[in-house]
Amino acid sequence: MFYYDPTFILLIPAIIFTLYAQYKVQSTFNKYQDVRAASGRTGAQVAREILDRGNLYDVPVELTPGNLSDHYDPRSRVLRLSPAVYHGRSLAAYGVAAHEAGHALQHSEAYAPLAIRNGIFPVASLGSNLGFFLFFLGLIFGGGASNFLIDLGIILFSFFVGFTILTLPVEFNASKRALALLGESGYLMPGAEISGAQKVLNAAALTYVAAAATAILQLLRMLFIRGSRDD
Repeated sequence: MFYYDPTFILLIPAIIFTLYAQYKVQSTFNKYQDVRAASGRTGAQVAREILDRGNLYDVPVELTPGNLSDHYDPRSRVLRLSPAVYHGRSLAAYGVAAHEAGHALQHSEAYAPLAIRNGIFPVASLGSNLGFFLFFLGLIFGGGASNFLIDLGIILFSFFVGFTILTLPVEFNASKRALALLGESGYLMPGAEISGAQKVLNAAALTYVAAAATAILQLLRMLFIRGSRDD
């Protein structure tokens, strides 16, 4: 993905932003992981109750290893929480657990951006690696097939870019749902508790914005390089 040429300078802001986003999400989560929620539930309990309120009794909440490895798997319809969130009773644990439960609710309601994102996932997953690989091969090898490989690589990578862009409304909506559910159901108190969970989710959102920005700038690089071959 990081083939070097003069246009690489386009990626520098995105790389810096990505590093900042990674630092921000980890530091914010660590800060609010130490702030216990007054309601006293665990993250797993919060997720389970939110799912049940949405009539998603058949979606299990499972413990998964890792740090910030929390996710909802739409293929197997399983919500997986990391140990710090699953067992945690903190503002950070509540925010993440409710956010992932929000994804399950989106899935059950056929939320359009999520449905489209899931639909292009197979091609996007292929394009994230194979797209740039084919593009790179086209640059190395000459002949009539080189431009075909370059163009095919750009097309495949474009699906990955679309995937990262569609991820933004999906994640923002899940966080909006999470904060509303945490407040309306009384899991977190208005004021400092809701604010703490919101800061955790806002920091997490930065990582998705950074991923989209990096993908878009990489696609622009590929298009600039492709255009320079025609000059």
